[in-house]
Amino acid sequence: MLHTALNLSKHSGLMSQVVTRFAPSPTGYLHIGGARTALFSWAFAKNQGGKMLLRIEDTDRERSTEAAVTALIDGLKWLGLDWDGEPISQFGRAARHAEVARELVAKGHAYYCYSSPAELEQMREEARAAGKPPRYNGYWRDRDQSEAPAGVDPVIRIKAPLSGDIVVNDHVQGQVVFKAENLDDFIIMRSDGTPTYMHAVVVDDHDMGVTHIIRGDDHLTNAARQIIIYNAMDWPVPEMAHIPLIHGPDGAKLSKRHGALGVEAYRQMGYLPEALRNYLARLGWSHGDDEFFSTDQMIEWFSLDALNKGAARFDFVKLENINGHYIRAAEPGYLYDVMLATAREVGRDTDVAGLTANRATVLSALPELQPRAKTVLELIDLAQFIYASRPLSIDAPASALLTPDSRAVLGDMAEILRGLNDWSVPAIDAAMRALAEAKGLKLGKLAQPLRAAMTGRTVSPGIFEVMVLIGRDEAMARLEDQISAV
Repeated sequence: MLHTALNLSKHSGLMSQVVTRFAPSPTGYLHIGGARTALFSWAFAKNQGGKMLLRIEDTDRERSTEAAVTALIDGLKWLGLDWDGEPISQFGRAARHAEVARELVAKGHAYYCYSSPAELEQMREEARAAGKPPRYNGYWRDRDQSEAPAGVDPVIRIKAPLSGDIVVNDHVQGQVVFKAENLDDFIIMRSDGTPTYMHAVVVDDHDMGVTHIIRGDDHLTNAARQIIIYNAMDWPVPEMAHIPLIHGPDGAKLSKRHGALGVEAYRQMGYLPEALRNYLARLGWSHGDDEFFSTDQMIEWFSLDALNKGAARFDFVKLENINGHYIRAAEPGYLYDVMLATAREVGRDTDVAGLTANRATVLSALPELQPRAKTVLELIDLAQFIYASRPLSIDAPASALLTPDSRAVLGDMAEILRGLNDWSVPAIDAAMRALAEAKGLKLGKLAQPLRAAMTGRTVSPGIFEVMVLIGRDEAMARLEDQISAV
């Protein structure tokens, strides 16, 4: 549930505690760029012993649904990014936005504008003809309201300064100067009484006591306009850090083909939240040459001044390598739970049943499987040998190993294995080494077709460990299946 009430008594501008905010528009998911913004806002607040607040900018009623809000919140929770207090609905604060807009009019810092769409278009055309930027010309800026046409609902425009500079002192971009003459009297309240984004953001950030704004550098020009409102209301301007957007490997704007997906897509592809946190942190922030670091280390080291000014490039290979690192380091019990949840989410019902029915065996196998996987989906695939139904489905590389000659060798193996009293890794190993020596073969020449017969693949944990994990009866049955296969 989203809330609108705020305790305004705290927001005097004298607060010493750092307060950041993450303010996404609910588009149906938490996209990867937004996730990084949330991560940086969260890490900085944690580093400073402050708070991160969550505001849902849901003023676009067509796109803002409960499902979209839920998807955003679920994405943040999965990434492990918590926030303080209840999520705030921007739409629910429309009355407060209107109140501030009227106050700006009363103070002489804003005014009612009655220009019609046709008049505005004429102003733009005249500006173009004069070689100037097409924009509103300030017609109603100092005009008496008695001249207002009857039956016209006005907008409210801010009175932008006509000269001088507006300076944004930014932790990432440095000092950025905007000429006031290039900024027009932009609308803060539409004729239907709804606030514009530019206005609502300022009011909400002030009322929420936000001290530091971290967001994409596509908002840098917005910052100059928003400072006009802060100054008009005599409110302190929060510190700002405008981070470069994430680009694809080719340097172009990040798109879906590059990885501009929702975080739930990364979860479904088998990435761990701690790996995605680590990778996103490195996309625009660094601590020396450290590639891998825990979340606690990130919080300890994080600073706005270490944010990179250059655009970061998304690289799936690096993400996979980081994910593989976290998979190798994870506890088997944790990974088992993630494997089961992932299989359920992506609709792999056979894997859900197999993992559930063979929990103990999977847990025993995971230390052998973890070094071989870079994603949770790969981990599930590697574990399938434990619960695969007979006869096994043999993939193409494994099938190539099961030649008539190798099937004959499998027959020799089966004869020896039937006579083993001790079904253990050392006993199986010793028996297979003796057979290899007797046939003048290297052990690998026996192990390769044996692995194909036991798992249907060419990659698995140690094949003798596999045979012990699945048990004598299942191992011998799989072997017989391949010996007798045509």
